[in-house]
Amino acid sequence: MKRLVPYVTGGIGTEWTRYLVEYERAGATAIEIGLPFSDPILDGPTIQEASDRALSRGATVSSVLSDISDISVGVPLIAMTYYNLILHRGASPFCRDLADAGVSGLIVPDLPIDEASPLLRAAEEHGVDLTLLAAPTTTPDRLAEIAARSRGWIYAISVMGTTGERDHVAEDGIRLARDLRQLTDKPVLLAFGISRPEHAVAAAEVSDGVVIGAALMRRILDGGGPEEMGAVLGEFREALDTVTV
Repeated sequence: MKRLVPYVTGGIGTEWTRYLVEYERAGATAIEIGLPFSDPILDGPTIQEASDRALSRGATVSSVLSDISDISVGVPLIAMTYYNLILHRGASPFCRDLADAGVSGLIVPDLPIDEASPLLRAAEEHGVDLTLLAAPTTTPDRLAEIAARSRGWIYAISVMGTTGERDHVAEDGIRLARDLRQLTDKPVLLAFGISRPEHAVAAAEVSDGVVIGAALMRRILDGGGPEEMGAVLGEFREALDTVTV
C-alpha cells in the first residue's frame, strides 16, 4: 500500500486533534504535525497563514505536545518544525518531549545534513526517527549521504521553492524520487505541490507515497472541519489504492 501522510498545523483550532482522528480513519499511514514557528522559511503562504493563526491562539511546542498526549491515534505522528525551536529547548530535551507525547518522528527542513549529527544522536537516544530532506538540486554525494542517514523514510521535495498548491507534479521531483529509490530501500515520499488525487497517483508511480500539506491546510483555513477534511483525504486514499507500481 502506498503511504499517505497528511499535514496539519498543531494548534490551528480549539479541537485541532480531531483532524488526526479523521485522517487516520480516512487511511493516513502517518500524520505530520507542524509545530508553529514565527519564521517558517520553507513554507509558502498557506502554511505561513496557518502558523500565524496557531501562534495568535497561543499555540506553543508545549501546548501542541500536551494536546497530542491527550488523544490516541493508531498511526505514527511526525513533528515538523524549525531548528530554532530545537536549539531553544536543547536537542535531547526536545526529542524526549516528543517521545513522551507519543511522537515518533521529526522533520527539520532548515537543518543541513552537515550539522545534523547532534540531533540525529539525540533523536536516536529517545526513539525518534529524524527524517532528512532531499531536493532536486542535491548533489549525488549528498543524496547518498541523506539516503544513508535518514531514519524512517526520506522526504523528497519535488521543487526548489516553498510549500504550496501547484498545477502538476514537477518533473524534477519525479526524477529525484527515482534517483533516491535506486540508492536505498527506505521509503521515499514525495512532497510539495501534491494538491489533487491525480497528483498523488503520478507521484506514487515513482515513489513510496506522498505528503499532502497546503492543499489540506487551505481548506482548513477556509473553514473545513475534521469530518469534511477526512472525506477529502479519503479521495487521495482511494486514488493511491489504484497504484500498483
